[in-house]
Amino acid sequence: MSDGRFRGWENVRVKGDYQDLVDEISALVGAPATLENRDFRLIAFGAHDSDDDLAMDPVRTRSILTRQSTAAVRAWFEAFGIARATGPVRIPAAPDAGVFRGRICLPVRYRGVVQGYVWLLDPEPGSGAGPGPAALASAMEVAERIGVLLAQEARAGADLSREFRTALTAGRGWEREMAESALRSALGPDGDGLHAVVCLTPWAGEAPGSVPGVAAVCVAPSPGAPGLALLVRLRSADALTPAETVTARLLTRGGGASAGIAEPRRGTAGLADAWSQAWAAARAAAAQPRLGPVARWSAIGPYRMLATLATTPPDDPATRPLLAPAHRELARTAEVFLDCAGQAGRAAAALGIHRQTLYYRLGRVELLTGLDLDEGEDRLLLHMALKTARLL
Repeated sequence: MSDGRFRGWENVRVKGDYQDLVDEISALVGAPATLENRDFRLIAFGAHDSDDDLAMDPVRTRSILTRQSTAAVRAWFEAFGIARATGPVRIPAAPDAGVFRGRICLPVRYRGVVQGYVWLLDPEPGSGAGPGPAALASAMEVAERIGVLLAQEARAGADLSREFRTALTAGRGWEREMAESALRSALGPDGDGLHAVVCLTPWAGEAPGSVPGVAAVCVAPSPGAPGLALLVRLRSADALTPAETVTARLLTRGGGASAGIAEPRRGTAGLADAWSQAWAAARAAAAQPRLGPVARWSAIGPYRMLATLATTPPDDPATRPLLAPAHRELARTAEVFLDCAGQAGRAAAALGIHRQTLYYRLGRVELLTGLDLDEGEDRLLLHMALKTARLL
């Protein structure tokens, strides 16, 4: 396929995305199709309305629910040479691996390089059902179009990494405006689209070369440790599922990273501010497990302010003694008490202690800090110090 044909597909996403192409294959072969990238991570799947329970064997169910296949299943399929094949490959069932039905694999290639796989359930041998040679040939033509799109997306993501990083880190004024304009131009039709910026931190190593559904990806500096930055396409500002899905997949190889998602925005203006939001949300996810592992900026409450302000450990003279390692249990008691709005019964229940024990510990907190927990400003100071300490 020539470079000219590649460029002819620059607007393919405007006309139809992966789901449209998978649905087209499903219609051609008369069976639900599933599209995975070359790492066996789910991209799209066709609707299944059959009464045949075997059509949803454990492998297909896991792929749809967890967006990926197990290493054992991957090894079984790759043993049939699908990474080298240029046409449909029939793979028999393997009940021990959860593959109760055979598969037809349509390799998705571009310029001889495998980009992914389209999977079809193979009817039982001798049943006379299933797609014939003509239908499979037509499906392979659609798979070739998917290969162009996947390769284009991978190349675009690699090409845009520098522009994306510059837009996230440029100083205010003309420098930032130029960086945002350059990224918008490079994104083409996506430049005015709706996106969410995602931060995964800490991130060791380079950015992945291809992330389906992501307009741009790079490794960008953030306070404390580098972070992986994603610019994820959205259909609606109220539906962050695409960003959450791709982030959850990447977290499995992020080496203990946490993640945050900024408020969605249209176009490329203000991406540096969105990066700050995403980074703050990632810090909140690491500090407060109930917010993670993927935290939305809009849902982190007081951490929206604290994460922005706190870059060094709190060193207030009143709260400093309580934050020493020797008083960790007292600090936790004070934090839970303040989280419960000073309601002793709720706090004692949350801590699993008697109310008198709670009062004793709070008395020690007041002696250590010199603060009066009946005073609103003293409570505010202590609460801020305790929450800030979690972030660092």
